[in-house]
Amino acid sequence: MAYKNLVIVESPAKAKTIEKYLGRNYKVVASVGHVRDLPKSKMGIDVENNYEPHYINIRGKGDVIKGLKQAAKKAQNVYLASDPDREGEAIAWHLAYILKLDLEDKNRVVFNEITKDAVKAAFKEPRTIDVSLVDAQQARRALDRLVGYSISPILWKKVKKGLSAGRVQSIALKIIIDREKEIRDFKPEEYWSIDGNFKKKTKKFKANFWGVDGKKKKLPNSEAVKEVINRIDGKDYDVTKVEKKERKRNAPNPFTTSSLQQESARKINFRTRKTMMVAQQLYEGITLGKQGTVGLITYMRTDSTRISDTAKTEAATYIEETYGKEYSQHHARKTKNPQGSQDAHEAIRPTSVTRTPEVMKQYLDKDQLKLYTLIWSRFVASQMTPAVFDTVRATLEQNGVTFVANGSRVKFKGYMIVYIEGRDDGKEDKDNILPDLAEGDKVQSIDIEPKQHFTQPPARYSEATLIKTLEENGVGRPSTYAPTLETIQRRYYVKLNQKRFEPTELGEIVNSLIVEFFPQIVDVNFTASMENDLDKVEEGKEEWIKVVDKFYRPFAEELEKAEENMEKIQIKDEPAGFDCDVCGNPMVIKLGRYGKFYACSNFPDCRNTKPIIKEIGVECPVCHEGQVVERKSKKNRLFYGCSRYPDCDFTSWDKPIGRNCPKDGGYLVEKKVKGGKQVVCVNGDYEEAPQK
Repeated sequence: MAYKNLVIVESPAKAKTIEKYLGRNYKVVASVGHVRDLPKSKMGIDVENNYEPHYINIRGKGDVIKGLKQAAKKAQNVYLASDPDREGEAIAWHLAYILKLDLEDKNRVVFNEITKDAVKAAFKEPRTIDVSLVDAQQARRALDRLVGYSISPILWKKVKKGLSAGRVQSIALKIIIDREKEIRDFKPEEYWSIDGNFKKKTKKFKANFWGVDGKKKKLPNSEAVKEVINRIDGKDYDVTKVEKKERKRNAPNPFTTSSLQQESARKINFRTRKTMMVAQQLYEGITLGKQGTVGLITYMRTDSTRISDTAKTEAATYIEETYGKEYSQHHARKTKNPQGSQDAHEAIRPTSVTRTPEVMKQYLDKDQLKLYTLIWSRFVASQMTPAVFDTVRATLEQNGVTFVANGSRVKFKGYMIVYIEGRDDGKEDKDNILPDLAEGDKVQSIDIEPKQHFTQPPARYSEATLIKTLEENGVGRPSTYAPTLETIQRRYYVKLNQKRFEPTELGEIVNSLIVEFFPQIVDVNFTASMENDLDKVEEGKEEWIKVVDKFYRPFAEELEKAEENMEKIQIKDEPAGFDCDVCGNPMVIKLGRYGKFYACSNFPDCRNTKPIIKEIGVECPVCHEGQVVERKSKKNRLFYGCSRYPDCDFTSWDKPIGRNCPKDGGYLVEKKVKGGKQVVCVNGDYEEAPQK
């Protein structure tokens, strides 16, 4: 059957949503992502002929391409509606090539949100394919391929097979390893504080030592503390100064890709990949009963904090009606985009502020609701007035020794009625209210307590803090953060230890070689400059071939030196301390793609291997013969099992604690709950009070 208009999008979910909006004159089909790419088996970039890429149809996409060609023959018009970013533009360009469409035709349709109005408006103004966007994507693809397919074979020869190197991943790895070196080299320094509990009549409050004789004083050791304590004579202190101020705290900006990834890690405990996966679902559309399928958020790959006037107006109306006029910004606050941002799309926001989390709750699964609530509340807060605090700073003195007491009270919640930054929803800044103090008042100390402290090393990077660091250094772009973090973990260059990145031995070896032989690759300033050049290609201000050439010429020289001078590294096996139960030869600890494991030293004649497992000191609650050990699932999630597996098939996601339930004799496990841990019975009949 012939039809008037064919629309090609990337995903089947998106196709389903859009087809409902466009009506019967349109047929919407999905390309299911890219249809053409560089070959996996070779470089695919002709460095002798202006870095010309050699694209091929992706293996396994034959039926999809055949279907698209047949559908295009039946249509009078073909529209390309892939995502509104560089990658989406490249997909549209490849589709145009496969379907033999004219690049001068206005057949490219883009929309920042999948709602009926936005989609229909986009189809009223189709445009030609933006070749500058395509060139920017080609340049990035070419650079990544030149780096990956040039360095990786050298690493295979000199270290071990299966290793890889990439532009952004190499910098991410170096940042993690540099932080690890800081931690190893860190020397703690002693310092002290003196905390005091005071009272005015019956009202108690806290104050902290500030200095002596009107000058701020550090307390590096116990001797300095004794000097201060020796000057204190009695319990009476004079209030010598009281400063009262009103302080405003502005609402946070609406989310960009990186700030969403960071905040969802902090607030709802989502890994970066999960955040983007759930955001994609919310963007592509959720079925809302009789309303049909609706996209709930705007496009989730953006580095802009800009908001459309229509969205601002809708938010202002909602805020005034729900919270009152005093909560709505009377003048739109100007937001400043991060340095280097392209401002191609709006910030991430709900497509309609009237679709509150309470209304959407019935249509969303648990994860979708968590992320939608975060995006909705952050956007609404960004359009609200500042929070206002009354602050008090009181100076207490006795015999030249000065203590300072700080108090604050929320005077007007403003945006904080909807959203508290960096905390779980529902928790607020607690008021710290001082008694009514005035200059000349006398207060009494209840107790003065010196405390010894030591400076702490910098913390290892979490996914959130690593993304923030990459963004601050101008390395990578919104679409690259999630795959970068995934790659360095998949290659076992880093591992997550208590949600913090820790480099592996393999990661440190690879990093040392790249730092020595390919310094440009891991030079943050060079990479940030390269990112800016690629952005200029996107803006049509620079030719992509020149940008790639500027990088490749010095890189090719580094490659030659590495081939000649890089020595082969032998990763030695460690003795395991026991013999193979198959052939009797000693077992060794080997370093594999997914970490360390036991293997027979008589390989390849004996291929016996065993995972390295950790006992937790608890007897198996099912067979009572084996020990409970930590294991990892295929998705790298920790679980607990019996050491006698497969003879005993006990498994548990929660940690058994070695005690039986006092009610029914079932075994007790330690479950993670909000803010701590809780011991519960596996049969659900018993639970103990949560522990922090």
